[in-house]
Parts: sequence; C-alpha cells; structure tokens
Amino acid sequence: MLGTPDSASLRRGFEVYRQVCYTCHSMKFLRYRHFVGVIYTEDQAKALAASVKVRDGPNDKGEYFERPGLLTDPLPKPYENDQAAREANGGALPPDLSLIKKARHGDADYIFSILTGYRDPPVGVELRQGLYYNPYFPGGAISMRPALQDGGVEFEDGTPATVSQQAKDVVNFLQWASEPKREMHKKMGLRIITSLVIMACGAGYMKRFVWAPSKSRRITYLE
Repeated sequence: MLGTPDSASLRRGFEVYRQVCYTCHSMKFLRYRHFVGVIYTEDQAKALAASVKVRDGPNDKGEYFERPGLLTDPLPKPYENDQAAREANGGALPPDLSLIKKARHGDADYIFSILTGYRDPPVGVELRQGLYYNPYFPGGAISMRPALQDGGVEFEDGTPATVSQQAKDVVNFLQWASEPKREMHKKMGLRIITSLVIMACGAGYMKRFVWAPSKSRRITYLE
C-alpha cells in the first residue's frame, strides 16, 4: 500500500506498448501529462507528445488542421473508428487498454498469462484459420496472434527483452495506466491519516488532562 511504481519498468512497458500493442490497441483515457514525474520528465513528455501529429479544428476558416501534440492530448488511436479496427482484424475489435487491468477477472495475472500463455492446441482441438490457442483465454481460441517475441523490443536501459520481461513490464504499465493518479491519492491519504492521528492525540490530551478534573470531581452538599 505504501509502495511506489518502478519508473524504469513503466518506461520499458510503455515502449512495449508503443512498439507492439499500439498497432491494434488504443489507450484513449491516458494522456501525455500523466507521464510527467512518473515515467518521464516534463520536457521529455512534451517532446514525446510533440512527435505526434494531432488533428484539430476547425479553425477560423472552418478547416481542420494538424498540429504537434500537447501534454493535454490523449495517446493517438491506431484506427480512425471501430469499423476500421474490425476491418483490419478480421471482424474482431481490439479492446482499449486504458482500463483493461480492471476490466478482466484476475487483473494483472490474467494479462500476463494471456501474453505468455500461447501453446500448440492439444490433440483433437482444431482451430479455424486466424485463431490461436491460449488456455488462459475463455474458450481457448483467441484471434490475437502472439504479440511478444524474444528480442522483439530493444530497451534503452539494456535490459534483456525476453518474452517474460516484456510481459512483466507492459503489465506494470497497464496496471499503472488504469489508475495513473494512484500515487497522488496515496500521498493525500497519508496526509489525512497523519492529521487524524494528531487530532486524536490532541483530543486524548484534552480529555485526560483538561476535562478529567472536572469530570472526576466530587461535589458534597452540606445540610
């Protein structure tokens, strides 16, 4: 509960998402400003956002235009709309990954198992063309091809990009992305708890040393 996110793992996980997962999956609820102070510095996040062209408008002439991305912009979508996504993926709609950790039973364990759980189908199981066997997916047949390969991503810090390492890092990133303000909430909660403890100590002092004589005094009436 008092832990902090591993910034290096989150940065590697974002690289896995950007180089592998982004080809199909969007993260429409995550904005570049969420990276500041956690994964990148403010200048790095601004440079990352500026490297993307964002369609904006209309302007004064009623025309749409492209501009460099800003910290307030969400991560770009791989497809213009759901219909285009289905067309490119054989009719299947790749889910948005912004809240995928909260949207699946098993949370992070489920995502890690899906990414690393591809197997050859057992004897007697036949899959139609375009499906892959993964025992951790409901029904066992999944339309997403195995996305991670050993050495498929090159990490800046030199960490070996094994399948399990990539899966671990991208799961950490997705877990953080589902609640990017969690650390701020932790700090706020710690301040509130500290304040309540101080107030409780003050109240105990008042009751013990200020009001105790008044509450324990004995009044005697003489006839």
